[in-house]
Amino acid sequence: MELRSLKAFVTAAKRLNFSEAAKEMCVTQSTFSQTIKQLEEELGTVLFYRTSHKVSLTKAGEELLPFAVTTIDSADNCSRRMNDLRELKCGSLNIGVTHSFNMVMHETLKDYMKLYPDIFLNIVYKPMTELINRMMNHELDFVLSFRPKDNYPLIESHLLFEDVLSVIVRRDSPLAKHGKVSLADLVDYPAVLPAKGLQARNVLDRILSETNTQLNVRAEMDEVTPLLRLVRNTGLYTVLSSSATEDVDDMVAIPINHDGCHMEGCVQTLKGVYKNMASKEFIRILCETSLVKKRITDWLR
Repeated sequence: MELRSLKAFVTAAKRLNFSEAAKEMCVTQSTFSQTIKQLEEELGTVLFYRTSHKVSLTKAGEELLPFAVTTIDSADNCSRRMNDLRELKCGSLNIGVTHSFNMVMHETLKDYMKLYPDIFLNIVYKPMTELINRMMNHELDFVLSFRPKDNYPLIESHLLFEDVLSVIVRRDSPLAKHGKVSLADLVDYPAVLPAKGLQARNVLDRILSETNTQLNVRAEMDEVTPLLRLVRNTGLYTVLSSSATEDVDDMVAIPINHDGCHMEGCVQTLKGVYKNMASKEFIRILCETSLVKKRITDWLR
């Protein structure tokens, strides 16, 4: 049963005149009559009594009318909702974010929520592996993280900016005077590290294993904000991506001098999955943030 046929039926039921109904639908009367006849044949019943003077609904026509009206209204609502989604007037967006991307999110969320107040945002902060698994289960639209070292055949990584694993210290720390630091420079200083499973920790553990280096680790934390607070309050150092200190005036990021410390901030998406307009617009705004633009510019220089 075609929607066009139901619309013709409802128009005829309203007008009770095939000629006027045909004009309203901008078709010839013969075409309109044929459409009604085909609908009656499909349903196996007569919907209209026809005489030379008037048209009226049969009992079957009266029964069909409210269902036809509801069906047409539902189709129109569906069309309007799809248009609203395209224009970002409704809907939701599920975003996975690793803790290292916390600084990037502040500016993006503020601008996005101001531009699109009717889009509901569900932001999930978890380790990258958990976020990737949730995205592969279609629980998340995309993930913001550093490029994974492991191979995920179903995932595409879209580069946002370049970064480097760095030592994060207060400006009054003895380490702060270095332009770069080696792992050997760190062994005599106490550290508070991101928890195992977080991306910065994964990179650090790999290069520690490669160089057979052991650090003086006093504590581990699984969230960046309290980790930086502890560094500020105690004078310990931590190891994160250099972007972790954006907009933090009393701390500095000192790159670790090792080939394996290069990091790439990426948008992770599922291969072959349609990217909705809400996602595309969020990523566009993300790319316009001062942090991302600064790092793209620095990389291109």
